Amino acid sequence: MPPHVRGRVKIRLVADGGGFSLDPLHWTVDYGGMLKLPHTKSCFVCGLNNPIGLKLDFETDGTRVRTRAVFGSEHVGFKGTVHGGFIATLLDEVMVWACGVQTKRFAYCAELTVRFLEPIKPGDELLATGELTANRRNRLFETSGRLENQAGTVLATATAKYLPIKGDILSEMLGDFAESTSSLFE
Repeated sequence: MPPHVRGRVKIRLVADGGGFSLDPLHWTVDYGGMLKLPHTKSCFVCGLNNPIGLKLDFETDGTRVRTRAVFGSEHVGFKGTVHGGFIATLLDEVMVWACGVQTKRFAYCAELTVRFLEPIKPGDELLATGELTANRRNRLFETSGRLENQAGTVLATATAKYLPIKGDILSEMLGDFAESTSSLFE
């Protein structure tokens, strides 16, 4: 954790032949009421092992999910402007995590609408937030998201609909997490 960030670490002790040891797969960091969400191995946005991925950290207060991001010159579409596909991807990711946090279920995006309000330049420090706005009997999840700069100017907004993942596909996906999901599903 950077020296300027204060937080608390929650750990799990495991019985270890007459004593206890720390279980590093169950560490979570509480950044002033925010719970750090686990990374996957392969995801382009949060995957730790994706060589071209963004490797972003996500956190939640139990309702909203947020992440901070800075796009580079390799993410440009039109000269000096971040490609809209990257912006949509970031908003999709923060909103699908909001589904997981609120419903305790993972989901696929079925529909995504993005409103691009201002151009985003490489190097801009961004805050993406997402929240669940409706749960339609655990069959369809509706969300909203926003992307703003450090000054609080809203640069893009999004709404989306997600379908829950079921069965064998879900089991396979859970195996892709690099860290424990127990803090999310306890």
